[in-house]
Amino acid sequence: MSPFPLRIHSLVIFIVNQLALDPHWRYIPLRPLFPKLRLLLALCCGSLLCSSAALAASAPVFSSLPDAPASHLEQHAAVTVQNAPGQVLHQQAAIWTSPARLTRRDLLWLGPLAVATGVGIATDHHTMSSVVSHDPTFNQDNVNVSNALIGGMIAAPVAFYGWGHFVGDTHARETGILGAEALVDGVVVEQGMKLVFWRERPALHNARGHFFEGDAGIDGSFPSSHAVLAWSSAAVIAGEYHNPWAQVGVYSAASAISLTRVLGQQHFPTDVLVGSSVGWLIGHYVYKHFHRYNSPRLR
Repeated sequence: MSPFPLRIHSLVIFIVNQLALDPHWRYIPLRPLFPKLRLLLALCCGSLLCSSAALAASAPVFSSLPDAPASHLEQHAAVTVQNAPGQVLHQQAAIWTSPARLTRRDLLWLGPLAVATGVGIATDHHTMSSVVSHDPTFNQDNVNVSNALIGGMIAAPVAFYGWGHFVGDTHARETGILGAEALVDGVVVEQGMKLVFWRERPALHNARGHFFEGDAGIDGSFPSSHAVLAWSSAAVIAGEYHNPWAQVGVYSAASAISLTRVLGQQHFPTDVLVGSSVGWLIGHYVYKHFHRYNSPRLR
């Protein structure tokens, strides 16, 4: 494991603390940004918690990207309903321990996502208070669309499994089970993140979007549950079925869900950005993790 990320973290903390203590900075307008820098660091750590596990599973065996835990190098269990709970536990272990396997190359994706997250946080209030419509009918229509679409994305793995079982299609059954595993992983991760960040929803306090606020409740705004689940399911289906129409279909549905959560005044853009990223990474990880150890090549 490369110590590079730990050194970067220590350097950032050292610089911030030195600037905060230096009396020459007391009149510089950048000083009020220090709490926001710490918040951004926390957001990046939480939103990217599962990212390195996903990238590790999708990387070639000899890549310098972090690999899956050593215990996962053994023959993967068959994709069955009976084995699914155990597989979810293995996946959760890989997801939550993934920061320990970050390397220098992870900065190639961590940097842009961190910048996008920071820009989103800075502009979320303006977007939701001044750009997105507050018309109740328009907002409710978008909420209805997002709820209908997410219902379809959640039902898709069940439909694949049922069809595969009925006609004897092993591939369809596999898609259904892996999709269900990704959805469970997504629920665990997004609920864990909500309990950490406690972000207010746009409807509270004129869409100020503060984090770590008790009035956000246990179902906070960050990240979007709809986005996480939609992209988790879509990533598995798109991985299993390479037909362009299938991929366009599932990713269009997932994109529509993310967009309508914002247009419905249910989430800030940052909520769906991070939720979509986390969801896709989870689904991609579940698919790649299984096929790496059960196929002669990644399909």
